[in-house]
Amino acid sequence: MKKTFKRQEYARYKKLGMNWRKARGTLSKRRRYQKGKPAMPTVGYGSPKATRGLHPSGFEDVLVCNMKELEALNPEVQAGRISSAVGQRKKEMMLIKAKELGIKILNK
Repeated sequence: MKKTFKRQEYARYKKLGMNWRKARGTLSKRRRYQKGKPAMPTVGYGSPKATRGLHPSGFEDVLVCNMKELEALNPEVQAGRISSAVGQRKKEMMLIKAKELGIKILNK
């Protein structure tokens, strides 16, 4: 499981939020990697190259806007995500077509 890094002082000030921002203070204990302080993201925490950028299901996530793009997908390595701009009627048609072709749809 990937480690989640939280922003320095996120618990002290609500306005900061939890999203990671690099610690830049001159006397920052976290920036200086002081013992007992939370770690900062570094190269060693990266995910393996083979699985980097993939959906948790193991498929490559591809945004699909129409039937032509859906038919171009490779069902063994790619999974489709139907665009929010596609209407309900066409989305239903695309879901039927995907089932026929054996393509996984991530947002049914």
